[in-house]
Amino acid sequence: MKKIHGNTSGLKPNHLLRLEKLYHRRSPQDFLITQEIARDFCRLSHEIHRQIGLLIDRRGTIRFVIIGDHHGLIIPHLEDYRSGPGRLNGLRLIHTHLDQNGLSEEDLADLIVLRMDFISAITLHPDGTPNHIFCAHLLPTSTESKNYILLPPFDPGQLQMDCKKRILAIEDEMSHQESVQAALMGDQRAFLVHVTQHSLKQEALQSMEELDELARSCGVQVIDRVIQYRHKQDPRFLLGKGKIRSLALQVLQQNANMIIFDQELNPSQIRSITDEVELRVIDRTQLILDIFARQAQSREGKLQVELAQLKYILPRLITKNTAMSRLTGGIGGRGPGETRLEINRRRARERIKHLQEQLKQVHRSRDRQKSKRKKRGLPIISIIGYTNAGKSTLLNTLTQSQVQAENRLFVTLDPTSRRIKFPQNMEVILTDTVGFIRDLPEDLVAAFQATLEQLDDADILLHVVDRSNPKYENHIQSVNKILNTLNIQQKPCIIVFNKVDLIPDKQRHGLRYENNCVFVSARQKQSLTPLIEMIMNRIQR
Repeated sequence: MKKIHGNTSGLKPNHLLRLEKLYHRRSPQDFLITQEIARDFCRLSHEIHRQIGLLIDRRGTIRFVIIGDHHGLIIPHLEDYRSGPGRLNGLRLIHTHLDQNGLSEEDLADLIVLRMDFISAITLHPDGTPNHIFCAHLLPTSTESKNYILLPPFDPGQLQMDCKKRILAIEDEMSHQESVQAALMGDQRAFLVHVTQHSLKQEALQSMEELDELARSCGVQVIDRVIQYRHKQDPRFLLGKGKIRSLALQVLQQNANMIIFDQELNPSQIRSITDEVELRVIDRTQLILDIFARQAQSREGKLQVELAQLKYILPRLITKNTAMSRLTGGIGGRGPGETRLEINRRRARERIKHLQEQLKQVHRSRDRQKSKRKKRGLPIISIIGYTNAGKSTLLNTLTQSQVQAENRLFVTLDPTSRRIKFPQNMEVILTDTVGFIRDLPEDLVAAFQATLEQLDDADILLHVVDRSNPKYENHIQSVNKILNTLNIQQKPCIIVFNKVDLIPDKQRHGLRYENNCVFVSARQKQSLTPLIEMIMNRIQR
């Protein structure tokens, strides 16, 4: 016998037998449900004083029989009935309402979140026979912030409504609209979410601005941003189960297809949230990993990114669930390690061990290069700074190189070294490094340890700061925090305030000049003369 889902406690054996027999009934494809099935399960609902729901597929087969209480019922996880772009999940829910009200807000939420074919509520006469049927289905396009339509109530004699034909027509139009949206807005359309306390409102706003930049660097169309203020984060859902459901409705009604959290989600939270909202859910760490996977070019960079991906995904391989299945494509599932994201834990650990061995070999190769440089006795100057501060542009201008430099986050992952000759026949090696960011994921710091350790050999650090960014002081603190982690905070350092050409003239006159800082525009070579002089003085000292 198939399982009866939900609240079966206290039911008589006769009731359970009649419920199990519902699985043997079928409804024609053009009927919402037959009058006979409606009459039988409504009478049974009246007898047990609980709601009964039937999930029926497009062939008319009853796939789930669900028992609730007097006020509602809980739909089980529909693992085998996933909707996709331009598709519904292929199931319709017909359930009883023991009061005389129509579809509730919870019913409509289930329709939207689960993308069901139909949702219907049948009210009962005092004798338990069907009274009125209330029905709704999704629309291909949203109208007045709604993406569903409520049909006028009808009687049990009007259950023939060309169900399958209507649903297929809706799906055809949905598929067309999805293609249009993908062409205009991109395949990935996201809501950004940050959960914080009221006292940290300003920090939350700044953090969301950065998350927006990260998302756009990934090619994601940001539909909207939500900051949820809570005294304490929910341990399972971060922002509460009820709020996550209402957020999912908002996301779907605005035609977004993913939620990006500014916080790092633990495996339990990812599973709980994805099971509740039926959407792709990723966090800030996955977003950064995806950017790194896009940008890695060298063998070392690819090894480092794959190692970080596997270390992130390993705790999420405990069980195969809906959250895991959604990590295998798009953001968080791209790059050298994408084909291995669903391997079991044993193979993941073996792969991590193999990658670590290969990175050790790369590290030994770097050590040999370091020893050669030391023999030459050339000073090493490392360019550090927050991501997108202009480090690669500065390297290109100083050395007349063609290193890739764009106005995007994390364009540079692979370190680049160039030899440069200053006046008075002074030669130095200039090295560009990966950019830093606030709360850089620990797995990334660990994976790029060999790269970051090069900073330990630097004679001088050039800390490039985007002075035109209003959050530049926070960026300086974030970089200094990582330097402390690497135990190189005592290195001689020159702060290079970049992009001063983007600062309004009135503000430019108020810039404070100190002994260890210089103001430049990395694109304008003539502005770099004070920086070169400061470097030469430091080297001579």
